[in-house]
Amino acid sequence: MKWIDYANPHTVLEAVGLLADKGTKARVLAGGTDLLVLLRMAPEKINNPELVIDVKSIPELNEIAYDPEGGLTLGAAVPCYKIYANHAVAHAYPALIDSASLIGGTQIQGRASIGGNLCNAAPSADSIPPLIALGVTCNIVGPNGSREVVVEDFCTGPGASVLEPGELLVSLHFPPPQPDSGARYIRFIPRNEMDIAVAGAGVSVSLENGTIKSARIALASVAPTPLFVKEAGEALEGKPANDESIALASKIASEAARPITDMRGTIEFRKHLCEVLTRRALGTAIERAKGA
Repeated sequence: MKWIDYANPHTVLEAVGLLADKGTKARVLAGGTDLLVLLRMAPEKINNPELVIDVKSIPELNEIAYDPEGGLTLGAAVPCYKIYANHAVAHAYPALIDSASLIGGTQIQGRASIGGNLCNAAPSADSIPPLIALGVTCNIVGPNGSREVVVEDFCTGPGASVLEPGELLVSLHFPPPQPDSGARYIRFIPRNEMDIAVAGAGVSVSLENGTIKSARIALASVAPTPLFVKEAGEALEGKPANDESIALASKIASEAARPITDMRGTIEFRKHLCEVLTRRALGTAIERAKGA
């Protein structure tokens, strides 16, 4: 087995320095639920790394801070179980809990992080559609300083992201939930033994006097990246929060999907799922917005 060095930095700048020195031969370890498997089974898929940088000792990457007026700051290395165990966060962002509580099993949730799931950039990632629906911003630090990227622009292809050499995803910022708003993530898996979405839908809605003021819709596993269907959300704006409006947006979401046929499902089946899952997710999001 090839020798791989290990580093455990305690500051963001130290981690960035290590990343900049090693370039593409360094990999960041947050929870490691994907990285450790690849290191053992297929290191060539991640460019045969020479250095693993464990970022769990960096305070900023472990931050979980919620303020009703300022929103939620979620460190990129915060494990899933800490998210759904935080009652204030669970109450304010139920769609985040929808995804955090179904990424793998209990043991995986003890390690896996939302930030790591995002950086892994899998089209089927369960956490990314609700992040898009909730309007999350990614806080990135690199050798040239810090920058912000809206989460729908973060993934650029299967396993690829906007992170430049030496850059590190430090945290995610969630806007504060608005009055009369709700969100939901729902997915379909082929069977309990294959915990990978055939399709998934993350949605958010904001209501005003029974009318949909704004909406955001995103899909998983039906394009090379998690898919933000902006036009589906825009189609709901100003519409009554009823079945007819939901059906229209769900149809638009289905038509925007660009799936492939594989062992988990056909193109036709995935497009059908997009319509069904979007419809169901919107229904629940609207109920949540009404206080259910």
